Amino acid sequence: MFGFGTEYEGLAFWLPLVWAGLIAVAVAMYVIVDGFDLGVGILFKSAHNENWRDRMMFSVAPIWDGNETWLILGGGGLFAVFHIAYAVLMPALYVPIIMMLIALIFRGVAFEFRFKAERSKFLWDNAFFFGSLVATFSQGVVLGAFVQGFANDGRQFTGGTWDFLTPFSMLTGISLIFGYGLLGATWCVMKTTGELEIWARRMAIRFLVGTILAMALVSAWVPFLERQIEARWFSWPNIAFLAPIPLITAYTAYRLFRDLEEGRHYRPFFLAIGLFLLGYLGLGVSLFPYNVPPNLTVWHTANTVNSQLFALIGFGIAMPMTFAYTAYAYYVFRGKVAEEIQGGGYGYH
Repeated sequence: MFGFGTEYEGLAFWLPLVWAGLIAVAVAMYVIVDGFDLGVGILFKSAHNENWRDRMMFSVAPIWDGNETWLILGGGGLFAVFHIAYAVLMPALYVPIIMMLIALIFRGVAFEFRFKAERSKFLWDNAFFFGSLVATFSQGVVLGAFVQGFANDGRQFTGGTWDFLTPFSMLTGISLIFGYGLLGATWCVMKTTGELEIWARRMAIRFLVGTILAMALVSAWVPFLERQIEARWFSWPNIAFLAPIPLITAYTAYRLFRDLEEGRHYRPFFLAIGLFLLGYLGLGVSLFPYNVPPNLTVWHTANTVNSQLFALIGFGIAMPMTFAYTAYAYYVFRGKVAEEIQGGGYGYH
């Protein structure tokens, strides 16, 4: 169905699909679990007082470093299995990726130093906020550049250093700030109490409005980037099969708004995750099977079958362990963050 010959039959056909699925899961997990703690950082400077900022940071402090394990899994899987894709994507996205990594370093340092700082606490507050903001914007720019596609000769990037910088990638960068802000606000609704929770609920509604507007703009723009994407969404019978995606997205957004208004604690966070997953699904529908748009598929960029099988052994061990660790960490630190200091630190209840 994709126009490939018999050389892509058997393992050579199915293994790249399996690996594309595994990497997609790792990236989705990173966006969800690191997205909300980046969102907490985006909200950080808006918090009304020091107690609020302490509680917001403590809600993510025990789990944030484990969240970024998924980024390593996704990037490592791309390098190990889709070497041509890695060779094209990295030079094309060198600037925003370096910006993201530097911002994540500043944010990580802020976690460790802020709890012990006194007079310099405002510096680490700024490092946490700006690190989260720049990392989020950089990830959004990477996403926009990926959707637009990359100039290549089939094996390496042939474009310029600043090709990633376009109006569309700027839009996706700003859009992701709204999206992560929504995740962070609904996380605070779920994990905090009192005035901080009420404030987080109001902020979640604001970021929800921004997220929906951003999703609408991006969705309207994407089909005009590539005729193939337009045909995939609007040709018959595709439009009949794909129409439920935007409809379910709209209903999820409405239900999220109602839950925030009605004072629910847990469901808004999971509905916000649902919005991200629906957007992720739409992206997959638009681009599959290309992992280097607009012309290189998962089969064009995959390593040899033996290399994929060998890497699959390690991934088959690492991925379930990461899932298990993630589930255990969130179980241990379940519940809401206490409002008062107890024994030199905050507790959960």
